[in-house]
Amino acid sequence: MTAVPVTAAQRRTSVRRVGLLGMLSLALLTAVVVAAGRGQLDVAPAEVVGSLLHRLGLDLGPMPSHPQGDVTLWTVRFPRVVMAAVAGAALATAGALMQGIFGNPLAEPGVVGVSAGAALAASTVIVFDLALVGTWTVALFAFVGGLVTTILVYLLSRDGGRTEVVTLVLTGIAVNAVASAGLAFLLFLGDQQAREEIVFWQLGSLNGSRWEQVGVAAPFMVVGLVAAMAMSRRLDLLALGDRAARHVGVDVERLRMGAIVVVALLTAAAVAFCGIIAFVGLVVPHLVRLLAGPGHRLLVPASALGGALLLVVADLGARTLVAYADLPIGMLTSLVGGPFFFWLIRRARRTSGAWA
Repeated sequence: MTAVPVTAAQRRTSVRRVGLLGMLSLALLTAVVVAAGRGQLDVAPAEVVGSLLHRLGLDLGPMPSHPQGDVTLWTVRFPRVVMAAVAGAALATAGALMQGIFGNPLAEPGVVGVSAGAALAASTVIVFDLALVGTWTVALFAFVGGLVTTILVYLLSRDGGRTEVVTLVLTGIAVNAVASAGLAFLLFLGDQQAREEIVFWQLGSLNGSRWEQVGVAAPFMVVGLVAAMAMSRRLDLLALGDRAARHVGVDVERLRMGAIVVVALLTAAAVAFCGIIAFVGLVVPHLVRLLAGPGHRLLVPASALGGALLLVVADLGARTLVAYADLPIGMLTSLVGGPFFFWLIRRARRTSGAWA
C-alpha cells in the first residue's frame, strides 16, 4: 500500500498537540512535587523526588532529612495530591464532554444533576447517621445519588425516543431545584453537628484522602478518559449540528446518552470523596479550547491534564494560604470560577448576541 503523505498542516497540528500536552504534563509533575513537599512539615523538592525514586527501587537523590518526612509524604501528602489530580482530571474531562454534546462553552457537569444528587444522598447519610458500609457510606451514597439523578434527568427529558438539548437542560434545572429543596429540608431536620458536616462537604475538601479512595476514584477517571477519547471524532462531527452529524453516520442519540453516562461516572467518582468542587468542569475546558482549538482529540486529554493541574494547585493553596488551617477547596475554585463565568457570559453575549 502507498503511504499517505503527511501535509504541513497535519505536522503543525501534531507538533502543537505534543507541545501542549508536554507542557501541561511537565507543569503537573512540578506542581505535584511542590505540593507534596509543602505543609506544616516542609520537605524539599529534591527530597520529594528522592523519596519517589527510592520507592521505585532507584537509589538516587536524597531522602527526607526529617525523621517523619518519608512517612508524612506517603501516608498524608501523596494520597491527597494524587486524589486532587484524579478529581481535577475527572471533572475537567466531564466538562469537556458536556460542552461538546451541548455545543455550548457555558455547559458544565452540574447541568445534568450529578452534583445535586450526590449532595442530597450524602446529606441523607449525615442527617440520619447511616453507617451501612462504615466510613465509605457517605462516598457510596454520593456516588449512587449522582448516577441516579443523572439517569432520572435523561429519562424525563426523552420525548418520542429522542432527547433535545434544550429539554435536557431545562429538566436538569428542574431536578436540581427539587434536589436543592430536599437538601434544605435535611438541613432543617439535622442537628448543629450534621448541618456543619453537610456544609463542609458541600464546600469540598481533600482533607483525609487515603490510598484506598484513590484506588476507587482513579479507575473511574481512567475509564472515563478513555471513553471520552473514543468519542472525540464523533463529538467533532456533532459540532456541525445534529442534522449534519446524522447525515455522516453519527447516531446522535446514542452518542449523547453515552456521553452523559460517562459524565455522570466521572463527576460522581470525584464528588463522592471530595465533595462539591465547582467550576473546574467549566473553566478548564474553555481555557484549553482557547489554546488548543475545538478538536476533541486534543481538547479532552489537555483538559484532563489542565484539570489535574488546577486542582493540585488549588489544594496547595487550601493547605498553605492560612497557617494551621485547611480551607475548603470548593471555595477557592468558586472564587476563581465565579468571575470567570461572568466574563464568559459577557464574551458569549458580545460575540454571538445570545447565550449559545
